[in-house]
Amino acid sequence: MINKDRLVRLTQKVIQINSENPPGNEFQLAQFVAKELHRCGLEVKSYQFAKRRPNVIGILKGESQKDSLLLSPHLDTVPAGKGWKINPFSGRIIDGKIYGRGATDCKGNLAVGIEVLRSLTEDRVKLKRDIIFAATADEEAGSGLGIIPLLEKAILKPSAAVILDSEEFNIIIAQKGLIHFKVKIFGKKAHGAYPQLGKNAIEFAAKIINDLENHKFKFRRHPLLKGPTINIGTIKGGDKVNMVADYCEFEVDLRFLPGMKVNDILRQIKNIIRKRASRFKLVIDGIQQPCEMDKNHLLVKALLGANQRIANKGALKGSEGATVISFFLEKGIPALATGFGKEGMAHVTDECVQIKDLYLGALALEGFIKKFCAN
Repeated sequence: MINKDRLVRLTQKVIQINSENPPGNEFQLAQFVAKELHRCGLEVKSYQFAKRRPNVIGILKGESQKDSLLLSPHLDTVPAGKGWKINPFSGRIIDGKIYGRGATDCKGNLAVGIEVLRSLTEDRVKLKRDIIFAATADEEAGSGLGIIPLLEKAILKPSAAVILDSEEFNIIIAQKGLIHFKVKIFGKKAHGAYPQLGKNAIEFAAKIINDLENHKFKFRRHPLLKGPTINIGTIKGGDKVNMVADYCEFEVDLRFLPGMKVNDILRQIKNIIRKRASRFKLVIDGIQQPCEMDKNHLLVKALLGANQRIANKGALKGSEGATVISFFLEKGIPALATGFGKEGMAHVTDECVQIKDLYLGALALEGFIKKFCAN
């Protein structure tokens, strides 16, 4: 049986263990989670791909060895930052809400997953499928030390995956792709008093940025996603105020829809740059393809039904940002994301989560598992 008070205490405890990324140190929280999973009766192992950056995997054995269901929250959070009215590592309760960094993203979901496993083992529930619980590192920095190597090395090979990293009981079944890239512009130095003798790379970059932001990509509308977006995240250039800058670099976050092709997008980007600068370099820092899950898949219907039945809320949604479901779908593993965080609370100052939603989330997740893993 789901124990509400125990769930609240567990949520407070995981919030109180700092796992900010950067700098990236999930070690203490991973140790705590491993002990909790042991207490739940799971077989537990840790895998790390960098010092003090463990991923904790626990397995609750089912009667069949053929199928498995993965539940996966992440251990790390974004930095707390300044400006909090409440200690970000206190787990303080005010008006039915638990406050702290990670309360919504996604330590509340982490606590829900552990409480559900504890309830299943205490009640000696018989399941056909194995339940794999993977609390992973480095999600906030791209999952290069977490989900990605766990999948690439076939440490995780589930039949289906539920990523516990969403809010308001929504089911994420589609997401945009992303391209992170740097644009390096080269000009010619000159004295600041004689700018006509140089080629100002900063001026070239400013015009290119304007062109990029005004560019209209061709795309087919998606029922769950908005159109493509471009964000200029960083910019730097020049050596001194009285010199014509011969170098400028800026970084771009580009999000695109299913159906759009990376090579086509990059060709358009290069053409835009080439119109303004004769010497430039485009450096790709990362590409993640868009993805979507069949809304009629049994996994989708079963989880959506459980959420709506217990909490009377939850809908099929698309993610404008990148979640790890794409890494599973690329390998042919059915995957979606859900979670019980509070809308608009991820990554913000005075982050919080509703206690009621955590409790209902645990009931919904347990009900889903009992039904989905009974066959």
